[in-house]
Amino acid sequence: MTEYQTPKDRKYTDTLINSAPKEAAAFLNLKHTAERSDGVIPIKYRELISVAVALTTQCSYCIEAHMKNAIDAGATKEEVGETVFIAAALRAGGAVGNGLFAMRIFEEEVGKKS
Repeated sequence: MTEYQTPKDRKYTDTLINSAPKEAAAFLNLKHTAERSDGVIPIKYRELISVAVALTTQCSYCIEAHMKNAIDAGATKEEVGETVFIAAALRAGGAVGNGLFAMRIFEEEVGKKS
């Protein structure tokens, strides 16, 4: 294999959907529900939230799609910049939170050996 994740992979969309049609339909319905424009949260903010989540899940396709949607919804470069750093801070915060859990496990396991 010479490359990983490339836009050329999109040609497998139908293959993936057809391999699990019920699951794909459920996913696509959820995706459309999250991206709807008639919700209480305005579409620009829905898309900025989606960008933040995509950054933390590191989904290149999601980042691309939701960035385009955010721009179409009127997001500014500054809003995107803040979104990036909010996502980064929360991702780092998740590591600290899991670090607390790791410390508890450490102390519990060391305590068992004493």
